[in-house]
Amino acid sequence: MNKNELNPDASPQAAFGARLRSLREACGWTQEALADRTGYSSVHVSAVENARKPPTLRFSRDLDRAFGIEGADTFERQYREIKHGSLLEGFPEYVNFEGRAVEIRLYEVGVIPGLLQTPEYAATLEADAVRRAAITPEQAEERVELVSRRQATIARAPAPLIHVVLDESCVRRPMGAPTIMDAQFDRLLKFAEMPNTLLQIAPFKMGARRPFSLPVTVLTMADRAIMSYAESAQRGHLERDGGSVVPILTAYHQLQAEALSQAASVAMIEQLRKGSP
Repeated sequence: MNKNELNPDASPQAAFGARLRSLREACGWTQEALADRTGYSSVHVSAVENARKPPTLRFSRDLDRAFGIEGADTFERQYREIKHGSLLEGFPEYVNFEGRAVEIRLYEVGVIPGLLQTPEYAATLEADAVRRAAITPEQAEERVELVSRRQATIARAPAPLIHVVLDESCVRRPMGAPTIMDAQFDRLLKFAEMPNTLLQIAPFKMGARRPFSLPVTVLTMADRAIMSYAESAQRGHLERDGGSVVPILTAYHQLQAEALSQAASVAMIEQLRKGSP
């Protein structure tokens, strides 16, 4: 039986598949034999080997158990490198700092930010990306899981101070069924009640007084160092030069001063939850 030639340099996913085939053949196992050891079908093993399907976290861990691989060079580590490849360039680096920040200030446009999303809202958002063939279903599932892990930032002790300003479009834009938006509105209201948070809405009527046209995040670290994060269509950029971040922080303070108070913002969300304009 002829087998496809694998080019591990073609992509990280191809490198994963080539390594999998090499180890499997070194053990003298067929794809069927490996499938029996991992609980997957031989078709699935073949698809991953030939880079027709991306590996999942569970499959990678099952491979490590089947081959007895431990330490730094596991399939799980290789999988996580591929997973980061499905995220916007620069975003994994930002998430690392986000998880250690003592203060998080963020401004979002169009969608509820990940730190405040319910699982259902996040899943609906990623399902649309799958529909557009922008990502695979497996990558969508991993992104939803990442949202959950990031939200542990809010619950850690000591908790960071989190300032959130949402453009009005975030709460006006429907996402999925009405029940999904109802649950998301409840999530926002509970967030506003937390002792370490501040939630504000930048209303449409702010017009030109809105200092940002795109989402932006400013982090303050334990040593009082500040950094900002912003995204373009191609990549995310983490700015760690204080001289460049200070003007962004100043603009953020101006945004907060012009935005609705938390009480007025909560009132708007409650009206939307009731179906009022």
